[in-house]
Amino acid sequence: MRRFLQCLELFEENERKKLAIFTALTFSQKLSGLPPETVFQPLLKDNLVAKGLVLSFITDFFKEYLKDSNIDDLIALLKKGKMEDNILEFFPTAKRNAEGFSEHFTKEGLSSLVEYNQKKIFDVKLKEMKSALKTQIEEETDISEVIEAMKLQVRDSNMPDIEVVRLLWDVLMDAVQWSGKNQQQNANAALRQVKTWAELLNAFCTSGKLELELIYKVQVQCYEDAKLMKIFPEIIRSLYDQDVLAEDTILLWFRKGSNPKGRQTFVKSLEPFVKWLEEAEEEE
Repeated sequence: MRRFLQCLELFEENERKKLAIFTALTFSQKLSGLPPETVFQPLLKDNLVAKGLVLSFITDFFKEYLKDSNIDDLIALLKKGKMEDNILEFFPTAKRNAEGFSEHFTKEGLSSLVEYNQKKIFDVKLKEMKSALKTQIEEETDISEVIEAMKLQVRDSNMPDIEVVRLLWDVLMDAVQWSGKNQQQNANAALRQVKTWAELLNAFCTSGKLELELIYKVQVQCYEDAKLMKIFPEIIRSLYDQDVLAEDTILLWFRKGSNPKGRQTFVKSLEPFVKWLEEAEEEE
C-alpha cells in the first residue's frame, strides 16, 4: 500500500480515485487491520503534495469514508493516523491556510469537515483570549489597556459578541480568590470583582441582547456553583449599579427569561429588587 500511495503520479486520475475509494472502504467497512498512519503518512511526499495529487486523493478518500461513517469517526481515524491536527499538510503550500481549507472542502460538499475545522480554530482562539485576559487580570493591568487589547483580539478573531460576553464573565469569575467555606467572603469577593471590572463588561455589553446574555451567564453559574447560589440578586443589583445592565433588560429577564436553570428560585430572590425598579419607574 505504501508503494502505491507514494507513486500516485504514475496513475491516471480515474485510477487514483479508485485507489482512494478502495482505501476508504478498507477502513469504513473494516476490511483489514491496516493502521491509519500507514496510509496518511506516506502521502506526505513533497512533490505529490505540491502537484495537488495528495489533496485530490484525500478528498476522494474523505467523501467515500463519510458515506457510511460520520465526521466523528473520520476525526478519530485521522487522530489514530496522527493527522487530526495536520490536515493542512495535504494541501499545496499556496492553499495551506484556513480559507483554503474551507473553500476547498465546501466546494467538494464536505461541509461537516469545514464546520469541524472552524470550531477547532474557534476553540484555539477562545483559549488564547482567555489566557491573555487572565494574565492581564492577575497583573492588575489598567482597565483601559485591557479593553483595547480585548477589542483588538475580538476584531482579529471575528469572535461573535455573545461569545465575548460569555468569555469575559468566565475569566472574571475564574480569577476570584474563593474561600473554602466562608459564604460571606465568597459573596464579597464576587461582588468586588464585578465592581472592579464593570467597565470591561460595560465595554462589550453594548446592546440589550448582550446584556440579557450576561444575565443568563450569571444565572447558569449561580445555579451550578453552590457558593454563588444565594448571591444572584446581589450580582444583578451590582451590575445594574455599575451601569452594565439596564433596567429594561433586567425586567425582560424577570418576566420572560427563557433559561430554566434555577429560574424559579432566582426570580423569587430578585423580586424585591424588581419591585423597587418598578416603583421607581412609576414615580418617574
